[in-house]
Amino acid sequence: MIKNLVIVESPAKAKTIEGYLGKDFIVKSSFGHVRDLPKDNNAIDIQNGFKPTYVINSDKKEVISQLKKLAKEAEVVWLASDEDREGEAISWHLAEALNLNEAKTRRIVFREITKNAILNAIENPRTIDVNLVNAQQARRVLDRLVGFELSPVLWKKIKTGLSAGRVQSVAVRLVVEREREIERHKAESAFKVVAQFDAGGKRLEAELNTRFKTREEAEDFLRRCIGAAFTIESLEKKPTKRTPAPPFTTSTLQQEASRKLYFSVAQTMTVAQRLYEAGKISYMRTDSVNLSQDAMTAAAAEIARSFGDNYVKTRQYKTKSKQAQEAHESIRPTDFAATLVSDDRNEQRLYDLIRKRAIASQMADAEIEKTTATISISGQPERLIATGEVVRFEGFLKVYSESTDDEELADDDVKGMLPPLSEGQALQLQRLQATQRFSRPAPRYTEASLVKKLEEMGIGRPSTYAPTISTIQKRGYVEKDNREGKERPYQVLTLEKDQITAQQKTEMAGAEKAKLFPTDIAMVVTDFLVSHFESVIDYSFTARVEEEFDEIASGKKQWDKMIDTFYSSFHKTIESSANVERSTVSGARELGVDPVSGMKVIAKLGRFGPYVQLGEEVEGTDAKPAYASLRKGQFLESITLEQALELFKLPRVVGEYEGKDMKAAIGRFGPYIQHNSKFYSLPKDLDPLLVTEQEAVALIEAKRKADAEKLIKSFPENPDVQVLNGRFGPYIVVGKKNVKIPKGQEPAELTLEQCLDLAEKTPDKPARGGFKKKAATADTPAAAKKGPAKKAAAKKGTTTKPATKKKSS
Repeated sequence: MIKNLVIVESPAKAKTIEGYLGKDFIVKSSFGHVRDLPKDNNAIDIQNGFKPTYVINSDKKEVISQLKKLAKEAEVVWLASDEDREGEAISWHLAEALNLNEAKTRRIVFREITKNAILNAIENPRTIDVNLVNAQQARRVLDRLVGFELSPVLWKKIKTGLSAGRVQSVAVRLVVEREREIERHKAESAFKVVAQFDAGGKRLEAELNTRFKTREEAEDFLRRCIGAAFTIESLEKKPTKRTPAPPFTTSTLQQEASRKLYFSVAQTMTVAQRLYEAGKISYMRTDSVNLSQDAMTAAAAEIARSFGDNYVKTRQYKTKSKQAQEAHESIRPTDFAATLVSDDRNEQRLYDLIRKRAIASQMADAEIEKTTATISISGQPERLIATGEVVRFEGFLKVYSESTDDEELADDDVKGMLPPLSEGQALQLQRLQATQRFSRPAPRYTEASLVKKLEEMGIGRPSTYAPTISTIQKRGYVEKDNREGKERPYQVLTLEKDQITAQQKTEMAGAEKAKLFPTDIAMVVTDFLVSHFESVIDYSFTARVEEEFDEIASGKKQWDKMIDTFYSSFHKTIESSANVERSTVSGARELGVDPVSGMKVIAKLGRFGPYVQLGEEVEGTDAKPAYASLRKGQFLESITLEQALELFKLPRVVGEYEGKDMKAAIGRFGPYIQHNSKFYSLPKDLDPLLVTEQEAVALIEAKRKADAEKLIKSFPENPDVQVLNGRFGPYIVVGKKNVKIPKGQEPAELTLEQCLDLAEKTPDKPARGGFKKKAATADTPAAAKKGPAKKAAAKKGTTTKPATKKKSS
């Protein structure tokens, strides 16, 4: 007979908890959700209060069978899933699937996996919170209704395989609108003037308090400064304080981990999950900046021990978001004294970030003295300003300084101090320089800054940010990419030794790193949804829906009535969309006429992505149009006739090698050279329109050399088996399976039999991250394939049967 059965979501969590409970407790894992809506259209009974039908996931039937057996034997069953709506829903589904007796079932929650927290939860059990379950159920049902009814409309009107989602489509709209804002931006220039002085043997830099719009104005100012005297007119010293940022919420952790550690949003959550399950940090899905009194006391003790009592200043932060659940805690270490918690580099780096931020939040303000020197120019009205800062007391800066998304404002450290100065002091001008600077558009979103924007707008919740960001990329609406800047000339005017010189220099403008770019399909779909389903992707509407979920969670609103109000108007819009002509939403544009052939040039969206078409089929003739894929960074709505005509120059014969042509072209994975039925990707610095014969030959030979060095051994009698050199050393490939070579075994001496034997002993592993690749889902079907446009691009695809996804967006 089992005395106590504890059920959690993950095996790692189970292992940690089992270490804290005695022999009277058995801890088992449900491996996440155990039930979900079925994949067919019968999942929700719309006519009867939107009643959902749930089925046990096929991969969880064995788990449920084992848990049922254990639950029958147990005196008490403790449901210990996470303390949020998703966790509450998992406990409810477990209770239903296992047919648990309410009298012997306990629900326990904790914000951290520590011995005290677990034992305290056991001492204070509760029942399943049906309001929280209904809030999660409302989200799941609403998102299923939107996905199941709206996605097929996109398939019919635009392209097979597209998807729409209540949150994902709003996120895509933000990225699309930002891209268009950038496209509309017209850079304006102004001249920034910076002076360099000798101040008693020390260098002093100052900036003019105004900018000049034209070169003539800047040059006139420099001319007026020839022979002028520069004097310290005034010195102002002002004490200021800097206050630490609050501890992390889910979104601020994602943002800071992106800026400081270069983690993606999904990577941050995966690593944080491991730290939480190992008992090192508190729960990582939270919108609260609160710290418990115990945590504040522990932080203060660690600060006093490490730095002294004068560094301690405990604070209780107030969350700005009205939806935040203040009863929850921010993300913090479970033991403030613990510094080394993992051998995994990324886990340790993220833990350091969390610990330092939480500790800094309870430290004294940084005391800074800011000095502003105003410099007069004899006979001129303008003034130069020099500023510097001196840290009088480090306070929290000793541990942590928050970074920013704005590259121009990024300033993790205080400014340097000024040299000794005094009012009336004469300064010796070394150089006065006016540099042309250009206005910049709003920056493209990073994953983290998009999360920040969604949070500011009240769209989504801590549990949905990462899945949303991942979904819009998986579905082919948004690409995370680096883009090279374009060379831009700028002017520099310099006054030195009473002589003015002018230079024209160049800079790379508009370079982007790990930014989110919309695809053409994102633009077409967003325009269609805005035109015909404005309410679904309206920013304020989506935020209001989130508020309604919160009201359901607090018992103030009935979930089925909330769904009914939404669905009645939504379904009418779906029905009315049947009258929309497909041709009006294709994104197709006639660009003009080719001056050489006199044929029309049209930009279209095809099965394999955006492309341009030269000419049209003419019945009764052999006339066939030519097709060319758009290049990265080109969009249907903005590509010009000139740019389109350039695309038709590909594929082009670059030259000949070994008696066969080398052709440059652009494919679904970018530009390449084709030679002898093999393909060689072109690096970023080689343009397919400009690449030379010599460069193409060098590329082919370099690839052959790399391939030869990669191959250690092959077996002619079985071509599926090879011994190769990889990034992490030699390994065996058997078919699609990678096999590790045992230590002490010389890779070049392996026989075919040994390779096959090692492969047989190596189990098939799921994809990295522990999850097998999922099939396309209903509310978010598979992304459209990308590739070279061809005639098939214009053909209709086959409508596929919808299926569901595991989690809602």
